Amino acid sequence: MSEQSAGIKQFEEKINAQMQEAKGRLDQLEARAKQKNAQAEIATINNLKAKKQELNAKLQELKTSGEAKAAQIKPEIDADVAKIKAALDQLSSKLTSDVRAKAS
Repeated sequence: MSEQSAGIKQFEEKINAQMQEAKGRLDQLEARAKQKNAQAEIATINNLKAKKQELNAKLQELKTSGEAKAAQIKPEIDADVAKIKAALDQLSSKLTSDVRAKAS
């Protein structure tokens, strides 16, 4: 395995682990949003699921790309992961604050 291939494989594993964590959080937030019948949050969750699918497509592209293309795709993937994580944090805060507001 070339050094580039090993680097891509390591990057892939890192992203896959982050996406597994994101999927777990997304599932929890979806259950909470559905329980509350929070339509705006459910729409946001569906949007995040679509973003996750786009990210999976980029990961597949990364597997089959050459070195130059991989160098271009990796920063895009990192940025997408950061956006998904930020959106999950924001969604989690919103759902949590809604619960606190109703409990008051």
